[in-house]
Amino acid sequence: MDSEDRPPVVLPHTDHEDSIHRTLKPHKPTSIADTPIAQEIEKTMAMKRALKSEEYPQLRKNHVVAVANQKGGVGKTTTVANLAVALAQKGTKVLVIDSDPQGNASTALGIEHHAGTPSLYEVLVGKMALGEVAQPCPNEPSLLVVPATVDLAGIEMELADEADRSYFLRRVLEEYLAERESTLVLIDCPPSLGLLTVNAFCAANWVLIPVQAEYYALEGISLLTDTTNKIRASLNPDLDIIAFLVTMFDKRTNLSAQVESDVRTHYPNQTLKTNIPRQVTISEAPSWQQTVVTYDKNSQGSVAYQMAGLELLNKLIEKEN
Repeated sequence: MDSEDRPPVVLPHTDHEDSIHRTLKPHKPTSIADTPIAQEIEKTMAMKRALKSEEYPQLRKNHVVAVANQKGGVGKTTTVANLAVALAQKGTKVLVIDSDPQGNASTALGIEHHAGTPSLYEVLVGKMALGEVAQPCPNEPSLLVVPATVDLAGIEMELADEADRSYFLRRVLEEYLAERESTLVLIDCPPSLGLLTVNAFCAANWVLIPVQAEYYALEGISLLTDTTNKIRASLNPDLDIIAFLVTMFDKRTNLSAQVESDVRTHYPNQTLKTNIPRQVTISEAPSWQQTVVTYDKNSQGSVAYQMAGLELLNKLIEKEN
């Protein structure tokens, strides 16, 4: 075939107006201080200075936050565990409810959750009260955790015939909080819209949505916001989205920057200013039954979660006014 007869080569993402690269331009550093690594170091140092100078405010009311995303692998459980420890270290009363049968939040917080351990399952079937199964976190004793065990996987079938099956968690949580004040409850939801997630949404005032800095995450946001609206309309009129948190942000890729830009464009007031970076220590910490906040306190990931916790706390206090 002659060169004149060959079809033109079309490069991916260049023939569409809405290409993922549409707003991105190459950055040419003008000095050592202008390189991406130097900028990230300076950004982390600035966050450390801000954390030292900021006073953590205290909640005046109880708040229940469901941390959810119907897409798996977005850093949901990691976010719950690290925010919980970061805020507990600063004096906030925190209760973590692990409602994912995999029990990953329990693992990250060093909580026993083998079969037979008193857990959320016993609470939902009415055998025990929430306060009876809550365990203190070994690395932060002021933080209480309600673990999840494999028994929780069959709860949907056990409660399927109950008329008020969507409100089991809400009832036991209301009983628990009736004797307490100024408590932040973080519920780690499964990565699906099943009965456990619906229970979490019916028990919560707020939804925190971790958004992985990858393209498919944008589709997950629209599904979850739609789910939140439907549950608010039919089951829990007090439910609302408190914030979006960009996770697994990789400063080296244009894709991360574009996804972050899109999220902030669509939800400018609800997206937290802090991004959680993609970092090895964040992934390593659970293997030691720790969060990155205790595993490597001065790392970039730890500082980011501490700053995100402060932002979340300030948003909740704004809602109290």
